[in-house]
Amino acid sequence: MDVLLTEEEKMVATSAREFLEGECSTTLVREMEKTPLGYPPALWSKCAEMGWTGMCLPEVYGGQELPLVYLGLVMQEVGRALAPIPLHNTVVTSLALARAGTEEQKQHYLPAVSEGRSILTWAFTEKDPRFKPETVQTTAVQDGDHFVIEGSKLFVDFFAASDFCLVACRTAQASAANDGISLFIVDSKSAGISHVPLRTLAKDQQCEVIFNQVRVSKSSLVGSLNQGWPVMQDMLDVATVLLCTQMLGATRMDAEMAIDHAKFREAFGQPIGAFQSIQHTCADMIISIDGGELLAYEALWKMDNGMPAAVEVSQAKAFCNEKCIAVVRNAQSIHGGIGFMMEFDLHLWYRRVTAWAMRLGTSFEHRERIAHALLDIPGHIVLGGPVPALAG
Repeated sequence: MDVLLTEEEKMVATSAREFLEGECSTTLVREMEKTPLGYPPALWSKCAEMGWTGMCLPEVYGGQELPLVYLGLVMQEVGRALAPIPLHNTVVTSLALARAGTEEQKQHYLPAVSEGRSILTWAFTEKDPRFKPETVQTTAVQDGDHFVIEGSKLFVDFFAASDFCLVACRTAQASAANDGISLFIVDSKSAGISHVPLRTLAKDQQCEVIFNQVRVSKSSLVGSLNQGWPVMQDMLDVATVLLCTQMLGATRMDAEMAIDHAKFREAFGQPIGAFQSIQHTCADMIISIDGGELLAYEALWKMDNGMPAAVEVSQAKAFCNEKCIAVVRNAQSIHGGIGFMMEFDLHLWYRRVTAWAMRLGTSFEHRERIAHALLDIPGHIVLGGPVPALAG
């Protein structure tokens, strides 16, 4: 793995940063916290024009077929700017469709994603928040040429703004042959679907989604019946490492604000950055962020090269969960009381980083996953294989 960015990768990261610096102010971020939609359509359209929505999708469906590392660089800048756009949920879902969907499904959904005309999301989490197949209790029962979905999902990103949702359902009891999980791509406006906004620490758009006798056709089945868990597991790994890059972008911005403050805030006749304790804290902050980046991009690099990357994904998330929170807490301490004022922007980054650290697996869950892999312990926590290449 080459830890240095290529010229093309630098160009992608630089263009994303410059674009978001001009288009996404903290005023806009605050405004989107108060709207039911949660994102500005004009900004979303411009992001699609930048090629972000189809960046890693096959060219035949309007994408650019770039490696996941490029998407990680974009997500890092999205996190840095706290851009209120449904990019993470859309690209993660579209990549799952590109890998496991039928040709008809790919032709139907992916070009619209690439062009920015369609927003996708996915629904897995239920009352038991662990990311294991046995936690899925929402059912899909076959009824002739249809399936009937019954149950509820929690913390579904941007559901109110979505056009389609990839839903994990239980279609059979777990057995030696499979986990009994199937995936369905469902129209978010289907009869029988309702949603309740959830007010989170990040104040972003997440919902509880209720499925009440929702009928979907057999053609909405993604992958094979009862064989959806491997597809979902790969999708969750991609989602997790991309969330890590988003966290790291936000954390670095937060740290830079604190370091700048330490240069100019004076105490006892000198900048507080002149005190050794502040110097060491600032150094630790940057070391933590750099370490998280190395772990996250190693996972993305392995995925791009078709290598098993689940251990690296869990290493990155466990590390970022703890180190990123430590960084933003230290940034608050360096700012003192002003950092806790709602009118001051620093808390915007703090709230999001701490909220993202609780999503897609806690440090304990990911450490358990790593331990099972190291000790070769059988069970559902056994880590997945290589992420399959996108079919063109």
